[in-house]
Amino acid sequence: MLLAATLGALIAGSISWLVGARGVAEICWAAGTVAAIAPSVWWVVSALRRGRLGVDIVAVLSLVGALAVREYLAGALIGVMLATGRALETAAEGRAAKDLRSLLDRAPRRARRRRPAGVVTVSLDEVVVGDVLVIGLGEMVPVDARIISEYATLDESVLTGESARIERRSGQEVRSGAINAGAAVEICATATARDSTYAGIVALAQEAAAETAPVVRLADRIAAWFVPLTLSAAGLAWLFAGSAERAVAVLVVATPCPLLLAAPVAIVSGLSRASRLGVVIRGGGPLEILGRATTLVLDKTGTLTTGRPRGTDVVVGPGWTPPEVVRIAASADQFSPHVLATALVDEAAKRGLSLTLPTDVVDDAGKGITATVDGHRVTVGNHALPSDPPQWAVAVLSRARFDGAVVVWANIDGELAGAILLIDPVRPDAPRTIRRLRAAGITRLIMLTGDRPAPAEQIGAVLGLDEVRAQQSPTDKVAGVRAEKSRAVTVMVGDGVNDAPALAAASVGIAMGAYGSSASSEAADIVLTTNRLDRVADAMTIARRARRIALQSAITGMGMSLAAMGFAAMGLLPPAIGALLQEGIDVAVILNALRALHGDSETPALGAKTEDLIRRFSAEHDRMRDDLSMLRGAGQQLASGDRAAALASLRRADAFLRQTLLPHEHAEDRRLYPALARPLGSPEATATMSRMHAEIDRLARRLHAHVEVADGSDGIRDEQVDDLLACLYGLHALLSLHFIQEEENFFVLLPAPPYDVPVRDDRRVL
Repeated sequence: MLLAATLGALIAGSISWLVGARGVAEICWAAGTVAAIAPSVWWVVSALRRGRLGVDIVAVLSLVGALAVREYLAGALIGVMLATGRALETAAEGRAAKDLRSLLDRAPRRARRRRPAGVVTVSLDEVVVGDVLVIGLGEMVPVDARIISEYATLDESVLTGESARIERRSGQEVRSGAINAGAAVEICATATARDSTYAGIVALAQEAAAETAPVVRLADRIAAWFVPLTLSAAGLAWLFAGSAERAVAVLVVATPCPLLLAAPVAIVSGLSRASRLGVVIRGGGPLEILGRATTLVLDKTGTLTTGRPRGTDVVVGPGWTPPEVVRIAASADQFSPHVLATALVDEAAKRGLSLTLPTDVVDDAGKGITATVDGHRVTVGNHALPSDPPQWAVAVLSRARFDGAVVVWANIDGELAGAILLIDPVRPDAPRTIRRLRAAGITRLIMLTGDRPAPAEQIGAVLGLDEVRAQQSPTDKVAGVRAEKSRAVTVMVGDGVNDAPALAAASVGIAMGAYGSSASSEAADIVLTTNRLDRVADAMTIARRARRIALQSAITGMGMSLAAMGFAAMGLLPPAIGALLQEGIDVAVILNALRALHGDSETPALGAKTEDLIRRFSAEHDRMRDDLSMLRGAGQQLASGDRAAALASLRRADAFLRQTLLPHEHAEDRRLYPALARPLGSPEATATMSRMHAEIDRLARRLHAHVEVADGSDGIRDEQVDDLLACLYGLHALLSLHFIQEEENFFVLLPAPPYDVPVRDDRRVL
């Protein structure tokens, strides 16, 4: 309304001037000036009530001064300038906060609860844990729950920022905030609405909308010296020139809209952009501090690693086979809640093994499970080895120490039958995220973990961290974070309850994939609603860009205003021209601040066909990864002198290479790499991978030639042993590295990594 009134008065006055009605023109312009004075005075009074020396006082003085010296056109232009600035501020904040407000608008108020007599609609506050709820097509899941229906198709974009639909099966968990994208489903509430994920996100959004950024408060601090400076400059101009008009000219160009509007618009724009990626920030304060951070402290388990151990190899004693040992051990372990038991059951599922129901189950905390499986008495866990363990078990311990792996021993009918080596793998996006954080300005990266030194140091070496501290208690983590904070602005990233004190102690705490109102999300300043480490780098990039643009807009605008004040004080800039100039400065800096809403994408845009290819080859990697161990296993058999067993293993490895792996590598060269050339900018981006394919092909052919010679000679010859060992160990190392490189460089480009949704499929139990 103010913009319409002042602009209408300016236009009407201009038209009157053009037709020669100068008296009418001055009346119109004066009316526009008066219309702007009342709201300007209100803005000043409001600022003073909040204890701020509002810079709007300059605008009020310039409006009153324009009327006093009868510079009605200048007054009308100032009125339009103020109204335009306020309109731009409202529009910018409305656009920037749209994503945060949508969370509040979409929050469910009621739920349909199933009862023996039928389905009734109740207030969301009445839902308790254990209630069975019915969710229709397009409806939001109101509380954290477990799926009862056979399966559900969900849209979790409000939680994760990803548009891909997710399928959940009976027994799997679903977070509140997800949208049912399929047929109606039934769920069993596992939390109340207040304790659910979506409620936590809404609470964070409300805090984010209410808080003011330090860079915005900087405007108030600048106003403390800018207002006296402006008044002094205007007074001196009047004193030395003897002209009130010159003082008004100074006041006109000093109207500090760049300081008032540009910085807040940039900060709120950064908050909005972050929220669209599933990064909820508690207001502009944490965003501004994050933009200045130079030290990053990270937890290991669940942050740099997936938090879900997986099997890397199975070593068995004489008379046992790996599938047999894994099947029996997983059958005994399938009802254990321990994370290693879950990893063992997952390993059996990946191998396609059918598990049987255990009986006489005894859970010995800290040691493992003892149960009867198919008539065998089985003990699975970290139990003590015999005083004189077999040689293969000693080799397993040595290997686990070097690999940083956990060993799960399987004892069947009193005999040590085998060992399953488990590791918590590094997240596929971790190396790329670390590189992005370095590029964004992080100069020091530290890992604080309660885990053992061996796996911690191995991950630190792989990721190139500056320091690794293992076996850290929550108290140790807090002390470490405070020590770093005393030297530099420090960010802490963690995911567990034990990380909450360290998150609170940091300059900025970031909680990974937090659910509901957990301790970590309550202690954190920033919450990632999706379980993706690369969102930390996204948040850092957005924060730095928003802060840079905020300061750039404010400083540039104020610099131009100060220069204009100098010209006005010397009489070179009349009030009307100064008002037009100030209007241009305001619009320019506000539009510049709006750039914080956008930014260059860190991830190349992929077409649908390219995404499908990446998913296909990623799935093939998952299927082949476990088979790579047969290469090292064959080498170990050959090195131990068991040539008959080694030859059998060589034949299996040769068949795997020729029938499965090499066709996969050739298909990548023909289809995937050409498809990646455009998003990656050049075919050269995949050239080193193609060269590695050629070396893998060469070694595989060499191994096949050795197998043919051995088959023709009724066994492996002495002169073949050294070269065979080189081929086997070389292929194993080369393929392991190649898989990791493709996953970190190419497969991670997918919008939704496969590790993002932890599930445990109940079908594997039967």
